Amino acid sequence: MSDGSMKERLNSIVASAMESMQKAASPDALNEIRVRILGKKGELKEVMKGMKDVAPEDRPKVGQLVNEARDRIEERMAEIKEKIEQEQLEMRLATETIDVTLPAKKAVLGHRHPNQIALEELERIFIGMGYEVVEGPEVEYDEYNFTKLNIPANHPAKDEQDTFYINKEIVLRTQTSPTQARVMEQGKLPIRMISPGRVFRSDEVDATHSPSFHQIEGLVVDKNITLADLKGTLEQFAKEIFGPETKTKFRPHHFPFTEPSAEMDVSCFKCGGKGCRFCKGEGWIEILGCGMVHPHVFEMCGIDPNEYTGFAFGVGLERIALLKYEIDDMRLLYENDQRFLNQF
Repeated sequence: MSDGSMKERLNSIVASAMESMQKAASPDALNEIRVRILGKKGELKEVMKGMKDVAPEDRPKVGQLVNEARDRIEERMAEIKEKIEQEQLEMRLATETIDVTLPAKKAVLGHRHPNQIALEELERIFIGMGYEVVEGPEVEYDEYNFTKLNIPANHPAKDEQDTFYINKEIVLRTQTSPTQARVMEQGKLPIRMISPGRVFRSDEVDATHSPSFHQIEGLVVDKNITLADLKGTLEQFAKEIFGPETKTKFRPHHFPFTEPSAEMDVSCFKCGGKGCRFCKGEGWIEILGCGMVHPHVFEMCGIDPNEYTGFAFGVGLERIALLKYEIDDMRLLYENDQRFLNQF
């Protein structure tokens, strides 16, 4: 192929491209022309494939002609693209209107979950009493979750139907009490702490149970701590969280890690203790478990029970949230239904 015929072909391609671009009415139409002429399988590429038929001495000249043709097309294409975009902008400005009096779109911001609201309130109450907030691992050794809390190997709580075992020595903690054992082991006395966190038990999901929930457990260790200190602390807590008219009642109970042990009830804050649907007609609502730390727990954690005494308590965070906000189904806290959560 001679450079003359090659030049004619290039001139034909350029002329065709110029005519097509002049008729283009949109950026998309212009892009189709670019692909047809300049693309990987375009007409200029086909010309370049014919270079093998050009005499070697003519190839530089033909290559220059191809580059000049490409430059002319690209330059004209840029001009026409700018012209089309300007025309489209002017058309939109002439036909579209913006009502500046309309309110702006409101940004939707998230907010705290009811569990988090209840947790922060409990932490505020106990920090105000001089307590420290301490967190511990959710995957815990059996020794800290059970043994150091005076729960023997044959205790029903260690049954696999209640506990998630990773292996024989490691479990998903069933309570946040192991954090208390870890702090007592450090031997830095006195201790005033609460340990909030997520715990796990092999429960079926229903309105009042979940395999994963949250607890807040408290511990005080010092010289001359008595049951009166425990009662005074928890009475103050109940008044802070449920209102100043709240009364408390302690019932004997059994926990392996405390002796004596008790369950604490609060007077119904809906009816003032008269009896209603909320308290099932009893006037009292069970709220938490507590007791004086068992001497054997002190011994296993390296504290002399003859010199130090202490008390411990544990409350379910979800239970506080359910009662405080009068929620009748625990599952609502986990379903992430915005219609429910937006109420808080």
